[in-house]
Amino acid sequence: MNNRSFPIFNAVVPIKTKPTAGAKPSGYRIVANKANDSAEIYVYGVIGGDWFGEGVTAKQFADDLKALGNVKTIDLRINSEGGSVFDGKAMYSLLNEHKAKKIVHIDGLAASAASFLAMAGDEIEIAEGGFIMIHNAYTIAMGDARELRRSAEMLDTVNNTIIDVYAARTKGDRKKIAQMMDDETWMTGAEAVENGFADRMVENLKIAARVSNPKAIETFKKIPAALKPNNRRAAAAFARIAALKT
Repeated sequence: MNNRSFPIFNAVVPIKTKPTAGAKPSGYRIVANKANDSAEIYVYGVIGGDWFGEGVTAKQFADDLKALGNVKTIDLRINSEGGSVFDGKAMYSLLNEHKAKKIVHIDGLAASAASFLAMAGDEIEIAEGGFIMIHNAYTIAMGDARELRRSAEMLDTVNNTIIDVYAARTKGDRKKIAQMMDDETWMTGAEAVENGFADRMVENLKIAARVSNPKAIETFKKIPAALKPNNRRAAAAFARIAALKT
């Protein structure tokens, strides 16, 4: 049997596909404000292309950032269950290297790959009802014992690079962060600030955070009960925000 390995994920399993030409994934967009020399980026969905082409890929993110030019301020608004580790890491690097001041707003949920994307912020704020979740990367592997060992070693390497990102931003202890990832740790707004994953908590969108993707619900083992109800009210809240920017 031929050995096979598959992409590495940090949340919902995204399967790459080519979206309709010119189409923007729903939940992802960039709103430029030339008068203020600023831009607002919405990542309200999967990171990395999913089965329906809905997720934002690193390539599209890179192209859109380049098209913005040299803006002075970028507000990144996140409500995402995560997705592809490599797309998320690339997006993090692109933002980290951008000369603009980056202000991250965790409007609802920054889980898995979305949590280390958030670490690109010079300032990170989280809604009072928001959550950050960190856990270990995972993959699907097929093959003989040697192939499976290589996959496990690759996951260890990926996890270490994720720890690097968290530790650099939070100034936290690497062993503690590694244990938090092992435990699949869900942090409320207050806990995120306490652990250095956010700089401040803001009193808005108290009912916005939720996990509704069936694959995420199957994958995450410790989803807080507070993230399961109020899906309709949460969706309405995000729709109102989006309408203000159209």
